[in-house]
Amino acid sequence: MAYILQLETSTDVCSVAISASGSTISIVESLEPNSHTEKLTLLIIECLAKVEISIKNLHAICISDGPGSYTSLRVGSSVAKGICYSLKIPLIAIDSLFILAHGIDNPTILPEDYIIPMIDARRMEVYTAFFKGNLTQITSTQSLIIEQDILHIYKGEKSTIHLCGNGAIKYFEKHYSDNVRLFHTRTSADYMSKTAFEYYENKQFQDLAYYTPNYLKSPNITKSSKNLIL
Repeated sequence: MAYILQLETSTDVCSVAISASGSTISIVESLEPNSHTEKLTLLIIECLAKVEISIKNLHAICISDGPGSYTSLRVGSSVAKGICYSLKIPLIAIDSLFILAHGIDNPTILPEDYIIPMIDARRMEVYTAFFKGNLTQITSTQSLIIEQDILHIYKGEKSTIHLCGNGAIKYFEKHYSDNVRLFHTRTSADYMSKTAFEYYENKQFQDLAYYTPNYLKSPNITKSSKNLIL
């Protein structure tokens, strides 16, 4: 039995889950925005307590790799690396958009359909990647402006487009069409369980000394308008 602690911190949602050999056995989440710094370790303790597992029983830590919120990803990465160093267990990282795509569990989705997760990147921009219905990724991870219809090429096909993620709301409201479906709009550590176990079995681990999340963009830091007297 492989116990994996899963931390999804790519968006406003702070989500923690524990899986046992690919199945989620415990999950706790905070929907309070920008609370990752103060809530993440508390959620980990709560998640472990729900299934009466000691942190020493963990076999690996799995985190969302990005893209997403710079600060939130950094918090998740720092906490995970600290635990991994302490327990001498491996670190696993899964692309945040791939995690979102795995949240669509619908038997009616066909291989020729499209699954397109979107993470809000502020204003009219989203982080996204395009997948086929069988979760084969067909584009690179990128940031796109949705002022124009970025899916217009696929709308001409008979396939259905399945959207998910907090960035998908903006697209869906602006460019709705009959062959577009909107699924879950927030991510969850629950969506990581199957892939986390696959990575664990295949030893797809990160180098703790050099790993950094895929922020995709620099942090949004604004300069003060006040004049500083030195």
